[in-house]
Amino acid sequence: QLAELQSNAPAMGWRFVKRRMAGELGPDWQSKYADFGQDAAAAASLGQVHKATAKDGREIASKLQYPDMQSVVEADLRQLKLVFNIYRRYDQAIDPTAIHGELSARLREELDYIREAKQLRLYAEMLSDEASVHVPEVVDELCGDRLVSMTWLEGTPLLPYIEANGDTASRNQVALNMFRAWYVPLYHYGVIHGDPHLGNYTVRDDGSINLLDFGCIRVFEPSFVRGVIDLYTALKDDDPDLAVHAYETWGFDNLSQEKIDILNMWAEFVYAPLLEDRIRPIQTGDGTYGRGIARKVREELHKLGGVAPPPEFVLMDRAAIGLGSVFTHLKAEINWHQVFHELIDDFDEKTLARNQAAAFKKVKLEK
Repeated sequence: QLAELQSNAPAMGWRFVKRRMAGELGPDWQSKYADFGQDAAAAASLGQVHKATAKDGREIASKLQYPDMQSVVEADLRQLKLVFNIYRRYDQAIDPTAIHGELSARLREELDYIREAKQLRLYAEMLSDEASVHVPEVVDELCGDRLVSMTWLEGTPLLPYIEANGDTASRNQVALNMFRAWYVPLYHYGVIHGDPHLGNYTVRDDGSINLLDFGCIRVFEPSFVRGVIDLYTALKDDDPDLAVHAYETWGFDNLSQEKIDILNMWAEFVYAPLLEDRIRPIQTGDGTYGRGIARKVREELHKLGGVAPPPEFVLMDRAAIGLGSVFTHLKAEINWHQVFHELIDDFDEKTLARNQAAAFKKVKLEK
């Protein structure tokens, strides 16, 4: 139900929109805009977007939450828990308990549009030095508990952009910009955008990226980010003790050597583009190898009684898989090893902690 809601949500009619807007900005809400489009310009995960013009002439996007979304989300989470319980009876490979808890926490945060406005500001702060990534500005006077307004950023959705730009150089540039949009915040601030859905960004004519949605982010402790890098280093240097330390830092526990070997199988596949110092696509072949690895990992974990992925793993994995799909669509061929090292070579856990604390304080956001 939630997947259907996110991709094919029916638009609220104009009469209903007017009532909802009055609840957020008062009965004179229309006087606060120079113009407000009656028809939804786009559907967001939990609401719809109207293109409007502010009194100062700026074009803006006002995202209005659908009605009763808290009840809908809670009902969906109860159903998801039931599905996970049924799954667990038949497949012991993955204990989904922490996964459900993590998804529940992030979805409830997505309902908080006041928090999303602060997260938007956070991304503007974290990406302020990235000339090829654009973040809108919050329009404070046109925000409410279930309404967030931001400046409108013109761009083309990814798939139409790909159709219109067949040259490899253009596609590679978009991929590099996406990589930095997602991973500069992670390795410099301990924050990742958890939803690289195709509707959450657009591409400008010069290949730079517009980020559009900031409801789903995950904040990590600096030690966790260190653990992500440690696992990469362990695989690169064939250091099994460091790999164990990395998994424990991530939050995995009760790991036997057999389980570690299986997790390494999955990690080697996920980290493969970063481990090879050469120009290559993000995924080689037609995906058959990756599906084979996933199937083997699941089967072997099932035999051993399974593992319980820590909550931090959920959006890290989602972002990696989602971005991998984007890079595959782009048919990007890049030296991923080099661009990764540009981000991590000067990594310092204490520096990240200072960066994170300062950025969150500046935008008045609680972790």
